[in-house]
Amino acid sequence: MDGWTQTMSAGPLLGIAAGAVALLLVMVIKFRVHAFLTLILVSLLTAFVTGIPAEAIVPTMVGSFGKTLGAVALLVGLGAMLGKLVENSGGARVLADKMIELFGEKRAPLALGVASLLMGFPIFFDAGLIVMLPVIFAVARRLGGPVLLYAIPAAAAFSVMHVFVPPHPGPVTASELYNANLGLLLLVGLILAIPMWWVSGYMWGKVTAKQHPFTMTDSLFGKVDDDSISNPPSVGTVIGMLLLPLALIFMNTGLDFMRSLGMVDSDQGWYQLLSALGSTPIALLISTLVAMLVLGRSRGMDGNALEKTLDSSLGPICSVVLITGAGGMFGGVLRASGIGDALSNSLSDLGLPVIVAAYLVAVIMRLAQGSATVALVTAAGLMAPAVAAGDYSSIDVVAITIATAAGSVFAGHVNDSGFWLVGRLFGMDVKTTLKTWTVQQALESVVGFLLAYAVYAVF
Repeated sequence: MDGWTQTMSAGPLLGIAAGAVALLLVMVIKFRVHAFLTLILVSLLTAFVTGIPAEAIVPTMVGSFGKTLGAVALLVGLGAMLGKLVENSGGARVLADKMIELFGEKRAPLALGVASLLMGFPIFFDAGLIVMLPVIFAVARRLGGPVLLYAIPAAAAFSVMHVFVPPHPGPVTASELYNANLGLLLLVGLILAIPMWWVSGYMWGKVTAKQHPFTMTDSLFGKVDDDSISNPPSVGTVIGMLLLPLALIFMNTGLDFMRSLGMVDSDQGWYQLLSALGSTPIALLISTLVAMLVLGRSRGMDGNALEKTLDSSLGPICSVVLITGAGGMFGGVLRASGIGDALSNSLSDLGLPVIVAAYLVAVIMRLAQGSATVALVTAAGLMAPAVAAGDYSSIDVVAITIATAAGSVFAGHVNDSGFWLVGRLFGMDVKTTLKTWTVQQALESVVGFLLAYAVYAVF
């Protein structure tokens, strides 16, 4: 779309965005039109109404769809294969039984959440959730309680760590734009992540599980007869399989963290090789290949049975992948239309305190276009000159960075590919996902901002 400039003001663009979201919800919830078809249709209508040139509409839609799909399809496909092997071998049940034995049934949601916080330090939100799914489902099936009682604390833990804590790309990039002290941001982010998760993950999980007490039916990995498994792997083997992708991805994010500190040269061949091996798709591929040997062939599964097991993992995730890709398409159309930029530019001129303005700009970007990382990086880029011009201490800049991150996660809804990913993985319809996950994201955002503002005001 070279040469095209959006001429509409923020007001009409906001009305179009709100109308598009409302139309999508009415079609999906009231008229029960399939979410995949609805997202494509609403994306097309939004592109026309916002004035995107006709010749650029289809390339914009297909490009946004493909960009989201490229990441999600590899991630969910490989994650489903890995999860299927862990589940079918009896590994998920073994680990779930051990967790329940150690922590008790009542503390199972707490244990899952804490484990996810630890796993979420180096691993991205969606990758961590996929890897943890078989354990979440095994605990839910073993105890027979509401799925959300176990799922929300784990998912919220991955979200908190991904949005607020280096070495994840969003906070690292924002720290570079704000020139924040990365070590101090890591320390403060880790401290604040605990109360954020406690309120928006653990406590909200209890509340929403009572409101939506549906239990396990068929999980992403299909039905598993645990009683028929005669030779399950040891707990240590299962933990090792779950830690393998974690270690590989940590190698990637750790190297990027050191790069941002100027400790390593990203042009070196060894750096690029290790970064590639630690990228999420390659890490999951390596982990799946190892699982095929450790949880498959070494436990008596022949090649034909192993091939059928892996093939059976892909069918259930097709809907997840396509709908998530279409959600990315909708967000991409909104970004291309300039809705987010127009709204954030208008808001940045209101004369608010910098920390409040940074939060609100990020909120607007998040609501307008969906992606938390895009909202965080864009808001930080817009507010960086104001931060640089002010006389702020190191801790003030860290607080502003965290406040921006808090705004970027606010109330993820239908234009966010993560919304569709979470909803489909946990077997929720759109209405239920709005009542559970969207509210969780809003709680995480508000609590994060209040904590960041407290740090800003006190120190």
